[in-house]
Amino acid sequence: MRVLLADDHTLVRRGVRLILDGEPDLQVVAEAGDGAEAVEKARAGDIDLAVLDVAMPRMTGIQAARELSRRLPALRILILTMYDNEQYFFEALKAGAGGYVLKSVADRDLVEACRAVVRDEPFIYPGAERALVRSYLDRLHRGHGLDGLPERPITEREEEILKLVAEGHTSREIGALLHISAKTVERHRANLLQKLGMRDRLELTRYAIRAGLIDP
Repeated sequence: MRVLLADDHTLVRRGVRLILDGEPDLQVVAEAGDGAEAVEKARAGDIDLAVLDVAMPRMTGIQAARELSRRLPALRILILTMYDNEQYFFEALKAGAGGYVLKSVADRDLVEACRAVVRDEPFIYPGAERALVRSYLDRLHRGHGLDGLPERPITEREEEILKLVAEGHTSREIGALLHISAKTVERHRANLLQKLGMRDRLELTRYAIRAGLIDP
């Protein structure tokens, strides 16, 4: 299995690579330091599995997973993260990830998770099973059945722009990264402020931190 590994910490990538390359059926053939680079490398190479961190610059692992699921539906995706967080877990599933592994137990679970995801078998860490059952029961009690999870308050494009604004990019830089005009970026930014009831970039940045789009 040809693996793409994306994490913004070089030491983490080195450690994970040692685990995967030590297996006869796994080989890391590409690395990326952020989500946008991961998308580029996955599209450029012959990749079977993308292992993505959640918190990365320019594009989070979950945003990258959404993009890769749309562009490369045959690619299998695994989220490897330090966050034991139900929201991230459900967002990862919605984005097309087939598994969610915590870095704290990567030495125990990562190889098994990679093999399971490539076989189209979901892999979730033990704590997430409780979250799934709780969500299932909650939706049944509210009469919603299982037809999807609650929608985010902002669109995927607005989320991409929010992250880049919070990281300090200008409208021109954001436009270049997302292949849209600076004027379109400004319009999205104005919509974000109005939709979220906020006044300026500082408040948007605080929101982005709370939403897990950037590290504090």
